Order: sequence, then structure tokens, then C-alpha cells
Amino acid sequence: MNFINLAEERYSLRTFSNKTVEKEKLDLVLRAGQLSPTACNNQPQRILVIESEEALEKLKKCTKYHFNAQMALLVCYDKDVSWKRSFDGDDSGVVDASIVATHMMLQAAEIGLGTTWVGYFDPALIIKEFSLPGNFVPVALLPIGYPSEDAKPFNGHYKRNSIDKSVFYNKFS
Repeated sequence: MNFINLAEERYSLRTFSNKTVEKEKLDLVLRAGQLSPTACNNQPQRILVIESEEALEKLKKCTKYHFNAQMALLVCYDKDVSWKRSFDGDDSGVVDASIVATHMMLQAAEIGLGTTWVGYFDPALIIKEFSLPGNFVPVALLPIGYPSEDAKPFNGHYKRNSIDKSVFYNKFS
């Protein structure tokens, strides 16, 4: 499948099957995250694989949007490692972690797995429940797994604004 087809067909999966994700597939998804570009190649991403029954129960305390997936990836960045812009101190960590999460989501889709980006979680509770170090900043949760037989995109998934609503040529110069 070419990239545009992959991007068109991928959707946020909200109904997962009980089928276990094979280690080889998980490793490939994690490799896609490792290869993701980051500011100055500082590679501040820190990814927690949440797969044990105990860890999944902790996750359920932190968000109602776990979708009963058999596994989730918690994408964080290390604020001690992330690049900071010299002009204003802006931290690239959220952007870096977002690029990493996106690469992993697309890799998962290519190999038949589904994900959804979850930003609705209590960061303080995530840090507490998973005993994250103080320099780790949680950015996204990615429930990941195989789609259930009745999985489908939500109704508005394929609706897209025309490109002229988001792309401008020399308009602001």
C-alpha cells in the first residue's frame, strides 16, 4: 500500500479484538518510533509498553478511553533531553513525542494493527500510577491491537475540508 492510501485508510480504532499482538509486530512499531525524526536528533522519546493485566488496570484509572485494548503505548518525552529553542525556551518535546506517536500509528496500520490517539488522561495520575521519573512528560496514549470484527471508523472519519482551507500560497507575505 502506498503512503497516501495508508493515510486515507487508517482510522482511530475504538473496538479491539482479544488477539494478542505478536512481539515481532510490537518491535516493528517501536522501531518506527525509534527512527522518527526529533529536534537536533536528541531522541527524547520515552515509551512505556502497557500490557500486563495490572498495568492495564492502572491505565483504566487514568482514562476512560482505553477501549479495552490488550496493550497500550504511553508516549512521553524526557524534558532533560529534549531540545529547547534559544529564542524563547520553547521545548520541542511535545512535538517530538507527537512525531514518534504518529510514526508508530502509521507503522501499526501498515501491518494490520489499529491504534487511536488518546490525549484525554490525567497526567499527574499517569505519572503516579506508573511511577514515571520526574523528567518524563506524558504526551499521548496509544491503545494498540487488532481490530474487532465489527470495527469501523466513526461516521465523520472520511470527511475532509478542501485543501484550500489549510494551505495558503504567499498570502501572508
